[in-house]
Amino acid sequence: MGPTLSRSIAFGASLACVAVVWAGAQSVLSGGYDGGAAFVAEAHAAEKATIIPVPRVDATESGSRAVAIFAGGCFWGVEGVFEHTRGVISASSGYHGGSKRSASYKLVSAGLSSHAEAVRVVYDPRQVSYGKLMQIFFSVIADPTMLNAQGPDRGKHYRSALVPINGAQAKAARAYITQLEKGRYWKRPIVTKVETYKTFYPAETYHQDFMQKNPRQAYIVRWDKPKVANLKRHFPAQFRAKPVG
Repeated sequence: MGPTLSRSIAFGASLACVAVVWAGAQSVLSGGYDGGAAFVAEAHAAEKATIIPVPRVDATESGSRAVAIFAGGCFWGVEGVFEHTRGVISASSGYHGGSKRSASYKLVSAGLSSHAEAVRVVYDPRQVSYGKLMQIFFSVIADPTMLNAQGPDRGKHYRSALVPINGAQAKAARAYITQLEKGRYWKRPIVTKVETYKTFYPAETYHQDFMQKNPRQAYIVRWDKPKVANLKRHFPAQFRAKPVG
């Protein structure tokens, strides 16, 4: 793919995300959206942090590298926050939950796939545990009470999910969701699921490190940079100013 075509596709993807916000706002103003006030409240709530306790059950992982997958709405913000998390070696955007044939932005964003936009996180468990990553995920990245949605985005591909890749992670993930349900840290019930691991398909090149490459892009500024700011504010020990790439 040539640089001109790549920039054109990236620009198109950016416009698509901005269009979602605009369409939602217009629906609210025109009265055409069922529950328009809820749309505004939920969208703006995505900027706020809900600081929750650490998991009582964590995954015991040895070695210097471990992998975890998180789905929490548009993958730009999920990736961006984890790239600023100390102990993370790399974070890459992609698709999880569907087939290789349907693992493309065109099909996923159109709702023609069972994939969720997801992020594959490679981390050093000696510096940050799976449990701490889950705490950060639910505190500053994803609202676990939004069904098939996150922030201003709507669609099953924007669902939130924990995708453990081994038994230890699966046990910790299920225990944490139960812990959070009992704690009632949100007014609405938790709908985030623990999904069985399938193949993770990397997203197109222009989606990778999107926040780093496009720091002034409208969607990034409005919806994703506040999440990084919340990471810095509420998890200073885990925050790294220079993101991994």
